[in-house]
Amino acid sequence: MAAITASMVKELRERTGAGMMECKKALSESGGDMESAIELLRMKGEAKAEKKAGRIAAEGVIGYYGSDDGRLAALAEVNCETDFVAKQDDLQGFANVIARRVAEESPPDVNALLALTVEPGGETVESRRTALVAALGENISVRRFVRFQADGAGIGSYLHGTRIGVLVEIAGADETLGRDLAMHVAASRPLCVGRDEVPSDLVEREKQIYAAQAADSGKPENIIEKMVEGRLSKWLKEITLLGQPFVKDPDQTVDKLLKSRGAEVRRFVRFEVGEGIEKKADDFAAEVMAQAKGA
Repeated sequence: MAAITASMVKELRERTGAGMMECKKALSESGGDMESAIELLRMKGEAKAEKKAGRIAAEGVIGYYGSDDGRLAALAEVNCETDFVAKQDDLQGFANVIARRVAEESPPDVNALLALTVEPGGETVESRRTALVAALGENISVRRFVRFQADGAGIGSYLHGTRIGVLVEIAGADETLGRDLAMHVAASRPLCVGRDEVPSDLVEREKQIYAAQAADSGKPENIIEKMVEGRLSKWLKEITLLGQPFVKDPDQTVDKLLKSRGAEVRRFVRFEVGEGIEKKADDFAAEVMAQAKGA
């Protein structure tokens, strides 16, 4: 029997889309014969991922895990191709399992996460993902995850259905305030906690835009400077959590709410399914014409 090399496993994975362990096993069973290994994977349903791996997966779900003491939490985004599959319990269960494993093991990246076992001594996360591809018939991918472990603070969380997930690390607050602030982040989409966290290049870009707009007003230079500073200050309030009006009481800012409670937000994260993924726009008419020409 031919020795099973890493390059052989890599080639089989690229040709079939199956998991690393499944490829290695198939090559062992086939005596190192690549084509026979592909047939084995196809018979087992593992190679169904091959044609689906290149499809755009912009739908999906957000998985969540939170510890009983409220000090450890994780979110994970799992993508699929259609809203129909996103509604399947199997996919949501998979996303929640991933969030739990992220919380328990704190993997450094997605590849490390995929190599973890779902349960001690059991199948890997990658094997479970490949099995879901075969069962649900769509490309399924683990896109990203985040883990919060609070030191001397609590973690507020909120899930808006299965498409938006938020974690907020907050000190000096009860569970209700933590959840309320997580809901606020879900609704208001702040960029960061306070002004000092806004990237300097973004601030400079906005300043230049406001300066160009104000220059057309024909006003004196000192007035233009005040106009720019005023618009910049308004923009900073709009994009920062502390500067935004609190969604449950727009008469006060989040900053004032926190100060009145003696609380402090240290950080937050907001995941929304598919954000930043360029979706493919299917041309139905062109597809019908292509099929007609091939008939």
